[in-house]
Amino acid sequence: QVQLVESGGDSVQAGGSLRLACPTSGLTYITKNLGWFRQFPGKEREGVAVIYIGHSPPSTMYSDSVKGRFTISHEHARNTLYLQMNGLKPDDTAVYYCAAGMTFSLNSAVNWNYWGRGTHVTVSS
Repeated sequence: QVQLVESGGDSVQAGGSLRLACPTSGLTYITKNLGWFRQFPGKEREGVAVIYIGHSPPSTMYSDSVKGRFTISHEHARNTLYLQMNGLKPDDTAVYYCAAGMTFSLNSAVNWNYWGRGTHVTVSS
């Protein structure tokens, strides 16, 4: 059995920062693709950032809406995936999920086999 558990979600003012974390122990043995996704109320889940840790430096990819503001990283020593979110905007308000899978893609329907339960991020103006 494998499971992802996100943490770090909170309520912040516009322009603030948050860092989400997701321990990946047990998953990096079978997959090198990790990612962050988010879901707005009443909408489908969308990709935020993905990382491939099978080589160094890792490959990363971001959605246009967060590029330049968010940074995805993986700390090998702690076996933890992170999402550093700076310059937060009200439009970033959503439930954020970490995931692991077999494909380097922002499409949540493409081979993302393992998911966390989500952590809430609320940004007020």
